[in-house]
Order: sequence, then C-alpha cells, then structure tokens
Amino acid sequence: MTPATDASPVQSRRCPVCQAEPGAPVWIKGRLRVVQCPGCSMRYANPVDAELVNGDFYHHLAGPFYLSPDKTAGDYATIRFARERCIFRRHCLSGRVLDVGCSTGGFLHSLNRLFPGDYDVLGMDVAGPALDYAKQQGLSVIRQPFLDASLAPSTFDAVTFWAVLEHLSDPLAFLAHAASLIKPGGHCFVLVPNLDSLAVRFLGSRYRYIMDEHLNYFSRPTLLQLTRQISEFAVVAIESTHFNPLVLWQDWRSPQERVPDADRAKLLRKTTGWKESPALLPARWAYSAVELLLGKVNLADNLTIVLRRR
Repeated sequence: MTPATDASPVQSRRCPVCQAEPGAPVWIKGRLRVVQCPGCSMRYANPVDAELVNGDFYHHLAGPFYLSPDKTAGDYATIRFARERCIFRRHCLSGRVLDVGCSTGGFLHSLNRLFPGDYDVLGMDVAGPALDYAKQQGLSVIRQPFLDASLAPSTFDAVTFWAVLEHLSDPLAFLAHAASLIKPGGHCFVLVPNLDSLAVRFLGSRYRYIMDEHLNYFSRPTLLQLTRQISEFAVVAIESTHFNPLVLWQDWRSPQERVPDADRAKLLRKTTGWKESPALLPARWAYSAVELLLGKVNLADNLTIVLRRR
C-alpha cells in the first residue's frame, strides 16, 4: 500500500480517548503528524487523510499487499497467530466468534483447523480483495463497515480486534458496538502496537509502524482509559507481547520514511518460516525467553487486552 496523495482532503481530530483538543506534534514523518493529548497523554495522528477515516484507502489499495504470496503464506502459516490463539483460548473455548478486520482470514482459519467444531466463525472487513481470499478459504464473511452492519445484539461469545483499533478514527465507538453484540459473560479481545515498546523507545518515529495508516498510538494507561469508558466491559487481562528483533535491527540500520509493503510481507514469511524450523529450536527458546522478559516489563511490541461483557 502507498500513502495518500497530497491532494487528499484531511480531517482534524480530537483525542480519541478523552476528546481533548490536540496538542503540538511530537512526531512528524512525511505526511504523518502525531500529536500528544495534553489531558491524557494519548498520542494520535492529527489531521488525517479522509480516506483513512472512511475506509476508501483499504478498498482500493489492499490487494497488492494483502494478496501478495508472501503475505498470504505468512498469514496461513501454522505458527501465525499462535500468541493470539493462546490468549483467546484462555477465555473462550467455544462459541460464536466475530473477527473484525479479519483481512485474509488467517486467524479464523486457524481456529477452524486446530479446533474443529469448537467455533462458529464470521469475518468482517472493508478490504474487498482480502475478504475475497478469506471467502475462498471457506470462511463466512461480511463485506460491510462494522458500525453499519446489521448484526443481532448479544449473539457472539467473542469479538476480536487484532491490530485494528490503531487504524480507527473513533475506536471508542467500535468498542461500544462490540459490547452490544457480545453475550453476557462473553469476551472482547484487542491487540494494538505498544507505544512504550523497546522498539519505539529506541527508534522513535523511525520505527516502521509509525505510519500513515496508524491513527492511534496506545500505551498501557491510555488503552485502559479507553476501554474503561465502556461500562458494559470489565478488564480481565492486559499484557505486552510479541517481539521482532529483526524489525528493530533493520529500522535502526537503514531507516526509511516508509518500509515497502513487499518488504514487510517478505519479512513476515521469513520469520514465520524460522519459527517453524526444527533446526532453530534452541534459538527459538532463547528468543522466547527474551520476549517473555520484555513482556513482563511492558517493552514488547504489542499490547493485548481482554474485556468481559458484564
């Protein structure tokens, strides 16, 4: 995917967490302007291209990236989504699952493959080519914006937002709608990049995931503050997870305003292949120990939070 052109209209935003007026920019990277809220310290993009807000960006630019052979091979590798599945299975062993922003369907496909009969899965996205691919893999999908979809309330045991809330102009509205769709006792799962990660602390805006498509940059406190505004949800778990040392190394050695999507897809395929290689088992043990340690001190690449519907 390529960023929006200079001719794209832009929209101004208030803080997505506390609705305060924006402060001064803390990062400037190409067209991207990231400001810090003077009230809650949330960092977020402002202003943003209108097509990133209304979803048009994903309609017409998703194909070349999401459907590249490297990306689909990475998404459907056995090891892919292993951490997400582990977190998910701690709280949801069966039931009806809605994956919002499902992309090519890798997570839902892995649930069906590894736990046959346990789940009734449904995917949703606005990226048409990616949804076409998911449907070809036998998944049920909805091609509609989440807030516009006609879904019956209190009918899902779980709603997942894997790497979604960072893309949204109004993440609070998505969480509120998710709460209305989940049965009492059901769960909502969220994964977002971690603003306090080792990579961000070391690289700052040079980090490749400080990018046009990411409108929100959550820390543990701001993610908690956002989710606690939904009274129907109770926070049952929050942790820091994932670590990719190759990304940190590459971005430090050769910082680019934007890492080409093809390069990101190749790295995904390469790292998933390494994780599946029996010859690299000792190296994976060492890597897992480092990742666990970083997670314990909130320095891993991502944050995950699990919410239970009261």
